[in-house]
Amino acid sequence: MTEADGASRPRTARARRRVVRGWRLVSQTGARVVPLSRLNPRVRAKVMLPSLFTLGNMICGFSSVLMAFQDKFRVAAVLIAVSIVLDIADGAVARAVGAITPFGLQFDSLADLVSFGIAPAVLVYTWALPSYPQWAWTGAMFWLASAAYRLARFNVTIDPLADKRYFIGLASPGAAGVVIATVFAIDQPLEGPLLPIAAGVVPAVLMATSFRFRSFRGLISTERLPLTIGFVAAIVLGLVLAPGVTGIVIAYGYVLTSPLGWATAPLRRRWFGPDSVAPPRTRLPSVIMPVEAEPVIEGELAMEEGDEPLNPPSAG
Repeated sequence: MTEADGASRPRTARARRRVVRGWRLVSQTGARVVPLSRLNPRVRAKVMLPSLFTLGNMICGFSSVLMAFQDKFRVAAVLIAVSIVLDIADGAVARAVGAITPFGLQFDSLADLVSFGIAPAVLVYTWALPSYPQWAWTGAMFWLASAAYRLARFNVTIDPLADKRYFIGLASPGAAGVVIATVFAIDQPLEGPLLPIAAGVVPAVLMATSFRFRSFRGLISTERLPLTIGFVAAIVLGLVLAPGVTGIVIAYGYVLTSPLGWATAPLRRRWFGPDSVAPPRTRLPSVIMPVEAEPVIEGELAMEEGDEPLNPPSAG
């Protein structure tokens, strides 16, 4: 190696570092993106902690798909249930450590599509396939489409003024809970296509609707802690002693909260006050297409402000 070659190597390394430093992440909105490598280890760990729960959620959902194809339906259902717990945990951890980030929100939606879109669809398909292949295929595809629509709609209609006690449409974990409970309680579908339709199609339809369902956090209130502890203890005891029946009661009971809440709203408003019912919803702009403002003519703008219109028409 010549002396010139040795001198050129440091220059090459410096040039390579300059090129690497020249690369940067750019968001679609133009907001500055800070790489994780520039954060100190403590802040980096705090930011990434909720994403570890999200990653576990996605891994359990994918593992459920593999178990379903091996005809291990109950194992697949349990893995989706673990995904629901991890999905609730990642949101709770993100709020606790103050690490709610746009990346975390998008990562959570992608993981939910795997765990509560693909995994339940595959479970319904493999579970009902031996007796009703056409119904199973149709129900699985419809479930996946509804879950994807539900998650995409949620991402683009996050309203900071909305009542956090309610979801618009059945949440995908709640819909997946119906499939989990049904499969876990009944190893194989009964005679007739009614059960696969009830377990795979009805929750999918509710995901795509605009019916309001109570949030999981709203059902478990810390204000009435003794009642909440007793409620959670009863659920745990029921899952230990009779998991199938308890799962059916919880899953289908949660789905019924929306129609029952709508039917009993007038009585609850009269007896317990306006805070006991859901407030009116504000209509948001289009979910599918952005709404562009119409051009305003100068004369129309002056009239809106209470002034005389520019160039008024002559009389006669």
